[in-house]
Amino acid sequence: TAVAAGHQAGALLLNYTGSGFHTEYKNPINLVTDADRAAEQCVIDRIKTHFPTHRFLAEESGRLEEGRSPYLWIIDPLDGTTNFAHGYPAYCVSIGLEYEGRCMLGVIFDPSRNELFTAVEGRGAQLNGRPIHVSGAKTLDSSLLVTGFAYDIRETSRNNLDHFSNFALKAQGLRRTGSAALDLCYVAAGRFDGFWEVRLNPWDMAAGSVIVREAGGRLTDFSGKDLSIYGQELVASNGQIHDSMLAVLNQETS
Repeated sequence: TAVAAGHQAGALLLNYTGSGFHTEYKNPINLVTDADRAAEQCVIDRIKTHFPTHRFLAEESGRLEEGRSPYLWIIDPLDGTTNFAHGYPAYCVSIGLEYEGRCMLGVIFDPSRNELFTAVEGRGAQLNGRPIHVSGAKTLDSSLLVTGFAYDIRETSRNNLDHFSNFALKAQGLRRTGSAALDLCYVAAGRFDGFWEVRLNPWDMAAGSVIVREAGGRLTDFSGKDLSIYGQELVASNGQIHDSMLAVLNQETS
């Protein structure tokens, strides 16, 4: 059901790129399009058809509480909205499922590349049906890392620029794609060796965290504690460079 919903919403997003869309601004740099809202409703409607008693947490609609089901779908209908609005093809549909508070399933569909990342707890992670695994990089010197910046970067001192500078001096390379969900998928697939970010939301991490975990990766907060998608810190890696990443994130800045 999640795969079908992801494909349907992804096709809808591609249609919007051809027909045009309307953009609104939540703040000077945080935007939303009618494509976001349409894709979100598409995913919710598709899932509700099969699981009418389940609960939902979605980026644009917020928490939709109906009943006390132990199942909670966590949806980002368009992760990478700024990319999408500018015609930059790095965005996706992200669908995660919690059961009794634990993320158990992740589906992320990139319609521009027709790449479908999937994982169910205990069954491994796949890209278009083929197993994927994290990279074997052992040092930061040989690692390609990725990060992102929150929409309130202009208003907060906790803007990740200090960490970006520190990692720029340690890693082989740094990237910033504009889609946390895809960043997590790329760690899972071994395209990136590590990913960190601050001020994320549950829908940014829910699906991708399952995919990374099932691909053999490690997920924590900046202190090394197990990741909570309801916290705002994320470190995801192949496991081998994780402690080195934590050391950089916790180093004193002058």
